This record gives sequence, C-alpha cells and structure tokens, in this order.
Amino acid sequence: MTGCVVAELGVPALTSRATLGPHVGCTVLEQHVLELAPGGSAPRNAGGREEVLFVLSGRGSLRLGGTEHALEPESGAYLAPGESYELRNPGDAPLRLVAVSIPDPAPPEAATGERAVVRRLADQEAQAATTQREFRIVADQASGLRSATHFVGYIPTARAPDHMHFYDEVIYVLAGEGVMRMNGEAAPLRAGSCIHLPARTVHCLENAGPDVMKVVAVFRPAGSPAAAYYPDGTPAYASASPE
Repeated sequence: MTGCVVAELGVPALTSRATLGPHVGCTVLEQHVLELAPGGSAPRNAGGREEVLFVLSGRGSLRLGGTEHALEPESGAYLAPGESYELRNPGDAPLRLVAVSIPDPAPPEAATGERAVVRRLADQEAQAATTQREFRIVADQASGLRSATHFVGYIPTARAPDHMHFYDEVIYVLAGEGVMRMNGEAAPLRAGSCIHLPARTVHCLENAGPDVMKVVAVFRPAGSPAAAYYPDGTPAYASASPE
C-alpha cells in the first residue's frame, strides 16, 4: 500500500440558515442568520428585493460601490434592490448577522430621506412605546428603506396587554428570556428564538426574565413600532399613528 495526499475539502466562507420564510408560511418577509468565517469574504446581491442586516457579533465590513463600511455589533445595514456588495471578515472570530429580505419592494420614491448604508444602533434615539417599552430605529423610510421598518425593541418585565399590529413582522431575540403568547399558545423564548407575527394577530411578547429583553425586528408596511392596537382596534398607545 502506498501513501497519498488528499486536498482539504473546501468550506464555504459564508453560511446562511433560513429561519423564517416560505418554509414556515412567512412570505411577506424572509429572515436568515448569516455567519462569515474569520478571514473570509463573500459576495452577495440583493436581487429584486430590499435587504437589511444586523450584526449579532464579530466585526468586519461591507463593501458597496467601491466604499468600505465598517460593521460592528449592533450596527445595521440597508441594501437596495439590485445592489451587489461584499461582506468581509478580517478578524479572528466569526461575523454573525441577521438578514431580512423584503420581496416586492416599494418604488424608490417611497423613501423620504437621505440613504444611509450602515447605521450604529448607539447613535439612534430611544423612543417610547406601550407599557414602558422602548425602541430604536435601525432603518426606515427616513434613511432610505422603502418598504419596511427595522428596529431594536427593549421589553421590560412589566407585561403589556394583549394587542395587535396592522403590519407583518419577523423578530429575532437578541437577549433575555420570555414567552410569546398568540393563537391560544405560549411558546418559550430565549436568545436566538425567531418569531413570525402576521398582521392583526392578537399577541403578547412577555419578558419572563429578571432583565430587559432585547429583540431586533423588521415589519412591513413601514410605520412606527409604537403603533399597537387592542383587539377592538383602539390604540394601545396614545401616539400610535392611525391606520
């Protein structure tokens, strides 16, 4: 018997795990968790969709149109339909992101403000919602995102009343423990849990832990995360925008 050498099998630099999409009945928005290996780079294209990214951990960059944009934990990125870009990870730890794509996007004129490719969550103002809850906008129509609103929500231990929204939403739990109550069921939540919340679904996302629960979410059509309504259609928060 003679010896031999076998070349190392190729391992993709970027892996993508579908969490919410048509395979679970969610067609309005699609959510994936991406992981880019240390030292890796990967080209991507938004295709005919809008796409938003949110960095869970690691550091890297997004190269778009010859410009390099730094990515760090709790930063978000917006890609317009048809844009090709590259994710880069020069570090020694994986770069993990939540990506949400938005099929059938609104036309460019739906955006009301100047385009921002990457924004840091820490730079965004905290705003109030129902039952002592707060949120920070990552991207919306004022920053170039046409069809949806991308935000991080902070959920205290105080339980919110059962309510609904007039938008479809996908949610990724960043930190904390809780329970999602909807459709007569209670599903446990922890960091990494993913939720599809169809429009007009009466629900309550309850924090069951000792600390503030944190989630990143995308909903369409665009609007305010504070726009919550009781089952009879009356606003659950005074500043909720009328439908």
